[in-house]
Formats: sequence, structure tokens, C-alpha cells
Amino acid sequence: MRRDTFLKSLAALAAAGALPNAAWAQGANVKMMIPANPGGGWDGTGRALGEALRDAGVAASVTYENKGGAAGAIGLAQFYNSAKGDPNAMMVMGAVMLGGIITGKPPVSITQVTPIARLTTEYNVFVLPASSPFNTMKDVVEALKKDPGSVKWGGGSRGSTEHIAASQIAQAVGVPAAKINYVPFRGGGEAVAAILGGNVTVGGSGYSEFQQYIESGKMKAIAITSGQRVKGLEKIPTLKEQGIDVEIGNWRGVYGAAGITPEQRAALTEMIVKATKSKAWQEALVKNNWTPALLTGKDFDSFVDKDFSTLRATMVRAGMV
Repeated sequence: MRRDTFLKSLAALAAAGALPNAAWAQGANVKMMIPANPGGGWDGTGRALGEALRDAGVAASVTYENKGGAAGAIGLAQFYNSAKGDPNAMMVMGAVMLGGIITGKPPVSITQVTPIARLTTEYNVFVLPASSPFNTMKDVVEALKKDPGSVKWGGGSRGSTEHIAASQIAQAVGVPAAKINYVPFRGGGEAVAAILGGNVTVGGSGYSEFQQYIESGKMKAIAITSGQRVKGLEKIPTLKEQGIDVEIGNWRGVYGAAGITPEQRAALTEMIVKATKSKAWQEALVKNNWTPALLTGKDFDSFVDKDFSTLRATMVRAGMV
């Protein structure tokens, strides 16, 4: 077959969708929806994943769109409506989005798009601005007991893991969860600015979002929501060792567009698996203190269903729904 005839045939097959999905994904532009404002954990995860996809050679380029608000529900709705059937579209998501769906009951749910993979897990860290008169979680709790409204908790959207953790802390020390003064932010950048400016009493998020400020002395890390101290973060005490029986983790993952085929889902999954083996991704894990937690296929489907049920039960107990 002549070369020009072969190339025309190849182009026709691609246009008809008859080529293997991985083949056109590799040469295509991956579109990454980040349903949060710049500067937060989803933003960092999405951009690190994009770099890893390029580093692994499974994507020629990656473009990003940030659309924050409502625990990711605004970005989710836009992703659902604009990316239907697109085999190269992805959206970063995680436990925070599930919590937001439970509290906000948005018109578009996570069940309407395509699960691809869980990527990482991370515990929340609570911090104080360097100028705070408080130095420990005990100081915060004492103020909380005296006047719950005087303690402003800053973090992600309503239903985020830090919101749940703040509610659980209140319950653990005998304060009704409904009385906590929680201030939600649309993205990590806004939360950081509020903490540094002293506009909230205590802030909560993943360590990666606060790392540079903790290391520079602009923030004081007073607690982590893990069951035991985390490797690399040994200086940060757990809530449990401070007498507060609360442990909660966060996880982040990636979904594909609505309406893609099982073969297209498999191709995206293969791309993600290869990306997590890249040097760029391994460096991102170390830099951000993320724990790798890759989960795909039916195992990921089952995990999301179970976590959704667990979060709902937790939030009901905390009086959040």
C-alpha cells in the first residue's frame, strides 16, 4: 500500500473512532478540569498529574481549567455538560467533593461521570498564624469551650474533610458541632490568605497546601488528623495524642467524562497508571508528602460507594446534614 493511501486510511479510521483509544489519547491534548480555585490541593494534584502524563509519554499536552466553588460542584457540573463523550477529558476530585454533594445536593452528582482512579491519600493539618496568641490545639479547645463562636475555623467548602474534622473535634470536647464557626473558602489560596491575615483563628487543609508557610515560620502546625505521627511530619502531634479522639483522612482521584465507552475508560486508566510510575509523579509525592494510593476499576468504584456512605453517616452524627 502506498504511504499516502495508508495515511489517508489511518485518518479515516481515527475519525470513525476505529483506532485503539490509547492511540488517539497519546497524541491528543488532555483537558484537565480542576473544580477549585488555584493554590489548593486539587489544583496541585491536577497540575502534578498533568506533568506526570507528559513525563510518561502518554499525553502530548495538557491544558487546565480552574472552576471553584461549592466543594467542586460547580466544576463538576461544567465538566459533565461540556465534556460528554470526550475520551481525553479528566477531572480531579476526592473526598471533599463527596462531602459537598452530601451537604449541598447539587443537580449534577459524581455518579454521572466516569470513575478512573484514586491517586493519593493525605491527612489534614491544623495551623495557626504565627501572630496567634494560641500555640497548641489545647489553647484552641479552651477558647472553643468558653465561646464556640469566637473560634473561626477556616478551610475548604462545607462538607470538606477539615470541616468534618472541626465538627468532630467540637463533639469530642463536649461542644455541639452546630455551634462551630466554620468559614469555607473556594480554594486553598483564599484559605491561606485568610490564615496569614489573621482573619480566621485556625485553618485546616492538607500539609502540602501549608508546607512553605510552616517551614518559613509564618504558620504554626498544631495537629494532624492521622492515627499516629506521619513520616516526614514527625514534629506535628496527632489529635489523639492531645486527648482528642478524632482521626480522618483525605483522598484525591480523577474521573473521566460522562458517556465515554468502556474501552475509552480503560485507555484513560492505562494512561493514569503509567503516569503514576513516572519520575515526575514520584517527585510530586515526595515534595507534597502525599501517600500513594492508586486504585482503579471495580475496586475504585466500590471504594467511592463505601466512602460516600461512611461520610454521610459521619456528617449526620456531626449534625452537618
